[in-house]
Formats: sequence, C-alpha cells, structure tokens
Amino acid sequence: MYDRLGIPVYGAHMRETDMPQQVASLLEMVQPDILVITGHDAYTRTRGDSNDLKAYRHSKAFLQTVREARKAVPNLDDLIIFAGACQSYFEGLIRAGANFASSPSRVNIHALDPVYIASRVSMTPFLNRVHLNEVLRNTITGEDGLGGIDTKGVLRRGIPLKEQQNL
Repeated sequence: MYDRLGIPVYGAHMRETDMPQQVASLLEMVQPDILVITGHDAYTRTRGDSNDLKAYRHSKAFLQTVREARKAVPNLDDLIIFAGACQSYFEGLIRAGANFASSPSRVNIHALDPVYIASRVSMTPFLNRVHLNEVLRNTITGEDGLGGIDTKGVLRRGIPLKEQQNL
C-alpha cells in the first residue's frame, strides 16, 4: 500500500520479541522520519486488568521498542512513531514515547490503519500539525482503535525539482 501511495518505505520483518534489540541499529542504518512498530498483540482479561502489562501478548515488546527508539531519537518531531497492534496497551505506548498508538478501547485494528496514519504524517508539511480528529475519523477503526498526540508532519518540498542523475 505504501508503494501505491508513493511513500518510500524500508520494511524489516521480525518477531515482536526481537524488535527492542534491533530497532537502534535499524534507525541508525535507515534514518527514517517515521517508524511503524506493529505485529500481533492481544489483551487477555484473565491475565490482568487493562493496566497490567502482563495481560498483553506483545505490548511489552512494543513498549520496549518505543523506549529504545526514543533513546536513539528523543525528540517527538524528529522521529514520528506509530506503535501497537490489535488490543495493544495504548496508554503505555503513548507514555513510552509513541506519537500514535493502538488500541484505546482494546479492539482489533485494521492492518491499513497504521499505513493511513503514516501516510498522512508523511504528506503533511513539516510546518503543519497533523489534525488528530481528522486522521482518526478517516481510519477504519477510528478512535476506538487508534489515538495519539499532537504531531507535526514531515513533508519537505524543494524547488527546483529535477530528476536525480546517476553519477
């Protein structure tokens, strides 16, 4: 979907539990403006209440990954982070340093929701704010599945625009 939207992307597939150890080196290598940390997650009531990290399948790994990413890039506007998956520990992800996260109401999110948020951030000029209400209203799961904090866009334009020559 990123290709269809014209958004350059570098993807790395790994187990959720391996993400915290890999994120710093990936950030150094790729130097992205936006980081999407997602995979699979689930909240299980029988393992604890919604504020108990032990009640989630992979939220702990997502939180650790966000923390490691914020050690590498502390400024919320220098690296925009979307973190979480279906039924993730939303409040913990935001406290850890994510700009956007899932899932405030512990619902399943749609696979395209992180894509939509990342694409909106990438297409919003860096002097402009990403309007949370508008972004969430246009996602598939809406405010039950996604939330975030005030965030600037990352789009920068230049003039003149010329094709890059191979040297």
